[in-house]
Amino acid sequence: MKFEDLLLEIGGFGRFQILILALLCLPRINLPMHFLLHNFLAATPSHHCAIPHQEEFVNLTMEEVLLVSIPRKPDGTFSSCEMFSQPQFHLLLNSSLQPENKSIIQHCQHGWVYDHSQFTSTISTQWDLVCEQRGLNQATATFFFIGVTMGAMVFGYLSDRSDPPKDRAHCFALPLSKSPAGAGEVLHVPEFCLPLPGLEWVDIQHRTFTGILSSIFWSIGNMVLALVAYLVREWHWLLVAPKERKCDVSRQKHGRELLLHQLVQDPSPEEDLSVFWRGVVSRGEFTGGEFILQLPEGFPSVPSPPAPCRFGVAFSYYGMSLNLTGFGLSIYLSQFVFGIIEIPAKMVMYVLVNRVGRRPSQAWTLILTGVCIGANIIIPKPFTSLRSVVAVMGKGFSEAAFTTVFLYTSELYPTIVRQNGMGYTSFLARLGGALAPLVFLLDEVWRSLPEVTYCGVAVCSGAMAFLLPETLNMRLPEGIEDIEKPQYRRGKKPKQHQTKPKSQAQNPRCYRKLCMEY
Repeated sequence: MKFEDLLLEIGGFGRFQILILALLCLPRINLPMHFLLHNFLAATPSHHCAIPHQEEFVNLTMEEVLLVSIPRKPDGTFSSCEMFSQPQFHLLLNSSLQPENKSIIQHCQHGWVYDHSQFTSTISTQWDLVCEQRGLNQATATFFFIGVTMGAMVFGYLSDRSDPPKDRAHCFALPLSKSPAGAGEVLHVPEFCLPLPGLEWVDIQHRTFTGILSSIFWSIGNMVLALVAYLVREWHWLLVAPKERKCDVSRQKHGRELLLHQLVQDPSPEEDLSVFWRGVVSRGEFTGGEFILQLPEGFPSVPSPPAPCRFGVAFSYYGMSLNLTGFGLSIYLSQFVFGIIEIPAKMVMYVLVNRVGRRPSQAWTLILTGVCIGANIIIPKPFTSLRSVVAVMGKGFSEAAFTTVFLYTSELYPTIVRQNGMGYTSFLARLGGALAPLVFLLDEVWRSLPEVTYCGVAVCSGAMAFLLPETLNMRLPEGIEDIEKPQYRRGKKPKQHQTKPKSQAQNPRCYRKLCMEY
């Protein structure tokens, strides 16, 4: 008897599954407050070069001081990184004149003056990570994702080599180590650890529900981050505000008792359960009272099929999430709107992945994300309202792709190597997240090159998703032989899985005996 047959016999969404889901959903609110904290921690407010000898301008207004000291850009705004070597008082007579001698324009020599109306301080204002140092500002987000990448590799390996529940608990309990610039955490992996227990311990009918519900708490965290950042404008305090909570999900013994209690309440045939437990014990070993499932040798030996999708999803998602400016809204309102649009997007995906399937949902959400990013390249900057609407739609599609890829990827791997495979794909996803902030620096080559890059990667990743097999209404594969079946390799849409009716007249005493035995 396979594990999901057992779940069908006892009811695949009982008190034990609800408890697991609650334990996994609540910590996920905290995740965006780390992953997207860079938006506020390293925000760059409007700024201009510091002007020396301001005693010479006592009779001038601030606008006039800037006019004679700071050159204008082609759009009429003052330059953020350049200044005149000498005051140009003739511009007071005709501000439309342009200096004929370009040699009088130089880079900022005395630091910068920042607008503190939105932020009391950020790492950009404290260490002047602007202009020539702008790359260091974007690198702080990259350092964070490098830490997450290390965590995905380490815990993906540990979760299959040792006790998975304890390793997941370590994901939450691990102390955070942040760099002085708030660049990130050395090992921060709860996002990777969270979804798997909720998906593995429920039946087919509730698998999509648990995946979508847990991801909604990520969106709630997005909105909470906007509120916290609005209330805490000092970056030092903002850094410690979203402090990670511990969530102990290591109570394997207690969890097993709950599941066995559920067996007693709704028993299955004794012979089926005995066969099931003998199969489980034959594939693993008990060490120190805890069951450890053995890994097959040589995994992974080939590249992971969903890896390009995970890279493309993370690359496009963080490319949009870490760019909250240019839409005519305040940075706090943009963060809140980007968070709230995710909830209806997830609800729509709940219907689509069950009706249309995982594969087309994954492919088209990625392609539409790229289309929205590409549309904003064409829409002129003055059309801020239209650009905002298109950006919000693109954010919704990217979040829909992110929600689908977590559910889809976990269904593609067999149980015995699922943590290892998820660790590998999570590594590539974090690689995409680490590269996404650095792509913003390509605007020095061509202003629209970052958007073109995000658009191209999203569309190509969406096209590659069509090559993956469909997993709608399919049981989670438990072994390598399950994914080698012809219908799985061809990626055909499987027939609707029929729920096996529960046994009616069963004797619960045999299950109490099993509870004592195991």
